[in-house]
Amino acid sequence: MAEPDPAARAAELRTLLHHHAHRYYVLDAPEIPDAEYDRLLTELQALEAAFPELLTPDSPTQRVVGQVLPGFAPVRHAVPMLSIRTETDTTPAGAYKFDASVRKAAQLTGDVPPVAYNAELKFDGLAINLRYVQGVLAQAATRGDGETGEDVTQNIRTINQIPLRLQGAAPEVLEVRGEVYMRRDDFERLNERQRETGQKTYINPRNTAAGAVRQLDPAITAKRPLSFFAYGLGEIRGWDQPSTHSATLDALAKLGIPVCADRAVVLGADGLIDFHAAMGAKRDALPFDIDGVVYKVNDVALQERLGFLTHQPRWAVAHKYPAQEQVTRLNAIDIQVGRTGKLTPVAKLEPVFVGGTTVSNATLHNVFELRRKGVRVGDTVIVRRAGDVIPEVVGRVGSGARAPYVPNFRMPPACPVCGSTVLRERGGIDHRCSGGLFCAAQRKQALLHFAGRRAMDIEGLGDKLVDQLGDGGLIRTLPELYTLATDERRARLSALERMADKSAARLLAGLEKSKTTTLARFLYALGIRHVGETTAKDLARHFGNIHRLMAASVEQLLEVNDVGPVVAQSIRTFFEQPHNVEVVEQLRAAGITWPEHDGDAPDKGPQPLAGKTLVLTGTLPTLTRDEAKALVEAAGGKVAGSVSKKTSYVVAGDEAGSKLDKARELGVTVLDETGLRGLLDGGS
Repeated sequence: MAEPDPAARAAELRTLLHHHAHRYYVLDAPEIPDAEYDRLLTELQALEAAFPELLTPDSPTQRVVGQVLPGFAPVRHAVPMLSIRTETDTTPAGAYKFDASVRKAAQLTGDVPPVAYNAELKFDGLAINLRYVQGVLAQAATRGDGETGEDVTQNIRTINQIPLRLQGAAPEVLEVRGEVYMRRDDFERLNERQRETGQKTYINPRNTAAGAVRQLDPAITAKRPLSFFAYGLGEIRGWDQPSTHSATLDALAKLGIPVCADRAVVLGADGLIDFHAAMGAKRDALPFDIDGVVYKVNDVALQERLGFLTHQPRWAVAHKYPAQEQVTRLNAIDIQVGRTGKLTPVAKLEPVFVGGTTVSNATLHNVFELRRKGVRVGDTVIVRRAGDVIPEVVGRVGSGARAPYVPNFRMPPACPVCGSTVLRERGGIDHRCSGGLFCAAQRKQALLHFAGRRAMDIEGLGDKLVDQLGDGGLIRTLPELYTLATDERRARLSALERMADKSAARLLAGLEKSKTTTLARFLYALGIRHVGETTAKDLARHFGNIHRLMAASVEQLLEVNDVGPVVAQSIRTFFEQPHNVEVVEQLRAAGITWPEHDGDAPDKGPQPLAGKTLVLTGTLPTLTRDEAKALVEAAGGKVAGSVSKKTSYVVAGDEAGSKLDKARELGVTVLDETGLRGLLDGGS
């Protein structure tokens, strides 16, 4: 076969990658796995490296390009980016007022039918102008003062939702105007990462999105999860604009530009009021922040007739909703214990109406963030509530520095729910209750983890049933699971809502079966912090006996393979809590058993993989991931989740992804399933 033409293949790859990026980022309907997309992108990168002349401005490889800028160059807008008037009257009167002004300016008498409007959302982000020349993104600029903005092309290229090339026929020039914003879930994940690394958190999605776009280093912007919606046009050349605004947005969507689906063509003031109310009711369920809706005369010709009043169009208005940030007093700080044992300081507030509801409690996340914000009991603070996001205190009122800042709140030394010791690991930011098996706040999580497939594997005990058992007063502690078989408790079990006799029998059979287990599974099931499956197996292999493990000192625990100071201290603290030891003894008394040995000296059989670390990736022909892992561990090897220089082998099956690439990069030996079986049989 003839070698494929590099230029043709590069063009084909660009088309494929643009198509699949649009399916993934805009339509949320991917057609191929991430690994296949990565493979196509890698192939294009290799082609462009071998043939630099094939590199084009719209190549998907150019999402993050350019050097750190000394500043932003000014951009003169070909068509001014004007703001629209804001109607702050959040009642229906605001819509009536706008409709009346349109009818008056257009000289529409009372017998003329209602005006058709396109009603859409008012996104809370940063306005951007995208300039496409011959279908390729040539420039992106901020609104600025409406006449002149800033060139932020490098940063806008990092937003995957924004196409670098338009789909279909390419206009000579098409300027698309819209909003760069940040989804609430992306914002929460970003702040959670900031908290985990001890860095400052961001106040709200709007400011965070705006700050990301104006970064001088596009690599920093690329780390911020930004999104985009189009809502209008700037300069147009060589493109027939549809006759209505709604059809214009439809046409932009066909070109591959993200357009929000929450919009409607409505008639007259009554239609505007209905849309405002419907979106207000839906506001909390939206994945992004809005602070109102926007009404625009739908007919483009009528827009032109109406024209502008100073620097604002007569044919559009923003109709606001109640603010999502308010000011109130911080009266006290309580502690909430989460289902994983994390202690969170909670602000007790003077009740305030914010984001459509009355808020009296708000999270402060952790004591370090509280101190970074300089918040004290008695302060006047800013509270934010957006959608279904938990209300939070974002700062205190007053820009002046308070010197010195002296906090008047301390984290408690004991859990307020169960009295167990509260710990914070060295270098960590979260305080945690150490009474996982005993603490009522952690009961559900402890039960679900204990019953998990890789732990005690209790068939029939799932999420809903755990809730029913707790709410029905049948289960308060883990050992009480094994008392459900008594006549009285079995009758109460069957009486639970929707609990059929067959389901109850299946659960009781699962409980009985789980009594015969292994020490490793039991240790993992206890939910000791930092003790995963592998560490549990190492502990079981080393000590061989639960009582020896419970009595082990930190120094003795450090002798176990791959157990470091943090893990050792976590295990020691767990077994120092008398109620945790009591739960272990009660579970043993309930009949849970496993084979025991003298520690580090069981008959392990052949260990051909002793001291070796393997990574599994992809789908193997005959072995599941769990089966392959069990075989490796039985042969003395370890299975790791990521590839490093310490990895001995990578076992790759079908659709192996980035781990396979990493192995090749580091020169790690790659095996298939046959090669793995050869190792297990004693090969090298």
